[in-house]
Amino acid sequence: MTETHMADHLSQTLSALADPTRRGILARLAQGEATVGELAAPYDMSMAAVSKHLKVLEKAGLISRGKEAQWRPCRLEAAPMAEVADWVENYRRFWDESLDRLGDYLAQLQKGEPGGPKN
Repeated sequence: MTETHMADHLSQTLSALADPTRRGILARLAQGEATVGELAAPYDMSMAAVSKHLKVLEKAGLISRGKEAQWRPCRLEAAPMAEVADWVENYRRFWDESLDRLGDYLAQLQKGEPGGPKN
């Protein structure tokens, strides 16, 4: 996957995850397959509104829908979230390293080490 394609896919995934209703739907699907009606039950919105949320999630690759007669179960597809986790991991390392450097600096200040920073 090219970097540009990955960035576009990442943007689509992050956009889908930005809505709390969609995150709630994904949390429910993490427990197992569900119908649109089951996914809509906790929300005070029309089935059409829930279907729009499902279309966004499906377009982002976060869910898939089966085709079993009248029942179209939705299921979680977690691979796009792994891409988000990988992307965020780079920034977690940055913050860990920054906080480690800050901790070292503060320790030097407290010890009053010669050659350490002066306050």
